[in-house]
Amino acid sequence: QVQLVESGGGLVQAGGSLRLSCAASGSIFGINAMGWYRQAPGKQRELVATISSISSGGNTNYAKSVKGRFAISRDNAKNTVYLQMNSLKPEDTAVYYCNAVLVITQNPYYAIDNWGKGTLVTVSS
Repeated sequence: QVQLVESGGGLVQAGGSLRLSCAASGSIFGINAMGWYRQAPGKQRELVATISSISSGGNTNYAKSVKGRFAISRDNAKNTVYLQMNSLKPEDTAVYYCNAVLVITQNPYYAIDNWGKGTLVTVSS
């Protein structure tokens, strides 16, 4: 069974940093796009950052609210995506979810859009 498991959440003071990790496990051929989303209490889930596959250039995309403070990266050898979060603000408090398009088989091509269960990030003022 393939799954994504996040880690690295916790409580941090405003201005601090955290690094989230998300590892894919199970029998997969590869991983296409990966990303981080978050959902604050009473709000809808929103995109934080995405990164394309290395073969597609490893292009990154960020929400305006985190641009310049957060950095997404990936390690294909470890099937892992990271989110480095710096200069954290109380409004960054949310459950952070990892998302990835997991390629199960190459020929025929079969991929699934998979979500992790989330990790809580709390930023105190």
